[in-house]
Amino acid sequence: MSQYHDMNTTKGPAKEHDVIMRGRKLVDITGVKQVESFDNEEFLLETVMGFLAIRGQNLQMKNLDVDKGIVSLKGKVYDLVYLDEQHGEKAKGFFSKLFR
Repeated sequence: MSQYHDMNTTKGPAKEHDVIMRGRKLVDITGVKQVESFDNEEFLLETVMGFLAIRGQNLQMKNLDVDKGIVSLKGKVYDLVYLDEQHGEKAKGFFSKLFR
């Protein structure tokens, strides 16, 4: 059994999801469904493969293309974390911090 999300379970054409980082300063993400929240230290994105949290310093949205599902960020990246069922407790803690 694969631990990776099967994109063929979605209806319609499957969207690809890629994360491309250049030198911890530029990040291009495809397959973004929605930008849940963001500030200069944290972005929370809903992607076709689950929620993705990007944490760092001086983070800024460089480009947003809603139709194509592309987000580009710049700033110093500390970590990228997927929040899904396997990390349920961590995700709950993360969301509770966001919505205090």
